[in-house]
Amino acid sequence: MASGRLLVALDVDGTLLHEDGSASDAVKDAVAHAVDAGHEVTLATGRSWETARDVLALFGLHPEYVVCSNGAVIMQRDGDGYRRAYVETFDARPVLQMVRPFLPEGGYMVELADGTRLHTVGMDSSGWQLGPAQPVPFEELGLEPASRVVVVSPSHDAEEFLDIVEQMGLHKVTYAVGWAAWLDISPEGVSKGSGVARMRELLGFEREALLVVGDGRNDIEMFEYAGSGGGRAVAMGQAPDEVKAAAGEVTGDVDDDGLASVLLSVASPAR
Repeated sequence: MASGRLLVALDVDGTLLHEDGSASDAVKDAVAHAVDAGHEVTLATGRSWETARDVLALFGLHPEYVVCSNGAVIMQRDGDGYRRAYVETFDARPVLQMVRPFLPEGGYMVELADGTRLHTVGMDSSGWQLGPAQPVPFEELGLEPASRVVVVSPSHDAEEFLDIVEQMGLHKVTYAVGWAAWLDISPEGVSKGSGVARMRELLGFEREALLVVGDGRNDIEMFEYAGSGGGRAVAMGQAPDEVKAAAGEVTGDVDDDGLASVLLSVASPAR
């Protein structure tokens, strides 16, 4: 592998995209700069593949692998499209039964191994960027193994929601709380960090060749993995304090195109 070539794994919402889903020309140009420089630029996102692929198209990216669903799904390029190369699942019934008493009015969604999404009436699938999803009664959510569970509670603010999640005592799963009242639950040990680790090994990059950028609590494991191996972990300026603390450096806010300055800082690898 050419010396200096990087594996660049980017969070989507709050990093590549603004809150309204738009992308600035400055960030698009910076992504193109990193690709043209010879680096492998891809996504490490909590989004399902069905919405992550639209982001690839928006930025003109065609990476070999894409980490989706907080590491539970890794997509691999296959001809002109992509296939599910790795999918982690778990029995979601125990965690659903544990969480519901704390959030009886919340909205619930599960993503199945094939990408199918099932949600309760309380989950507005279009508003929560989940892509196409099928409404079902709560009792039908855990009938098949799931790659992740999403719980939302718009009636709570972020701090209230964090307090409620801490009271749940979730075990034998990996979970992260989003900026809003959003709880993302994955199989135990599965995170963006584990997904990036697997992708790095498949591609043959050294750990010090990692550059990861994100803004959410679900990016912490990815930051820790990159940083502990000599790679570069960058938090967006609007990230919570604990996310910034997990990163080796902090860039500007998403509204100030903080990602652009990071990507423009990478030079072409030696040939």
